[in-house]
Amino acid sequence: MTTGELWRPASGCGPRCLPAAAGPDVSFPRRVGRLLGVVGMLLAGAGLAVLLPLLPARGRRAALRGWARGTLRVLGVRLLVRGRLPRRQALLVANHVSWLDILAVLSVAPARLLAKREVRDWPVVGPLAAAAGTVFVDRSRPRNLPATVARVAAALRGGHPVAVFPEGTTWCGEAADCRPGRGFRPAMFQAAVDAGVPVVPLRLAYRSAGDPTTLAAFLGEETLWESVRRVLAARDLTVSVVVAAALHPARDADRRVLARAAESAIHLAPVRPVPRLTLVGDFLPTPVGAAALDRAA
Repeated sequence: MTTGELWRPASGCGPRCLPAAAGPDVSFPRRVGRLLGVVGMLLAGAGLAVLLPLLPARGRRAALRGWARGTLRVLGVRLLVRGRLPRRQALLVANHVSWLDILAVLSVAPARLLAKREVRDWPVVGPLAAAAGTVFVDRSRPRNLPATVARVAAALRGGHPVAVFPEGTTWCGEAADCRPGRGFRPAMFQAAVDAGVPVVPLRLAYRSAGDPTTLAAFLGEETLWESVRRVLAARDLTVSVVVAAALHPARDADRRVLARAAESAIHLAPVRPVPRLTLVGDFLPTPVGAAALDRAA
């Protein structure tokens, strides 16, 4: 593992990538109601951070899923999903557009997350992330990266799915010219190879009134509050999660090949129209198709 694989990517996205007009906003009372709902969910999250370590694994997953779905609901964001997760543990990899991505992934698959070390110090979110088993990575210390990969592999061997955003930073999700350079970083794919588990690509997309939108993106120099305000005001915002076919690496698989295959599944493979997606209800994971990968792929 080399220091060149350290996750320090940057996207070229900025204010120009955001919609000039977000369309008709919801009323001011509705925004206030959503904000109060979010505050309530954050307080619930603080209590959940205390309870999670005391719950059995199935209870922790159910609690995390319920909290994430409830938070999306109070934000006025509708969740749609297509595809089903494999029953066994897996490394889940997704494109990264917004802070909402975390809620979307946890709503579908309440996995352990990989997050930057700074998240641990965030109020409410930090303790909740730690209690949920988040693996923290210190991007300022390249020599610690192999140890982080080992911790992710250990979590996978222990039967815990782990979710990663291998682009390493958010971008608008639409303009190809501002995607993070070098694409998916391969380091964490080594954990799936070492643990002998599949990689499941998750394709996240946002729509407003049925049309693709960058409204939910969290970009450049804008503050989190600015992004949150835009979401609070949005009318008919939808996040879709498409579960692609699982990739099953061989024991000697090249993590770089695996990363490129997952990236292609998310960004290059054709996507069916969103109206074919189904609203998340009682989501019961079942096996999905597999694609074998090895070094010669």
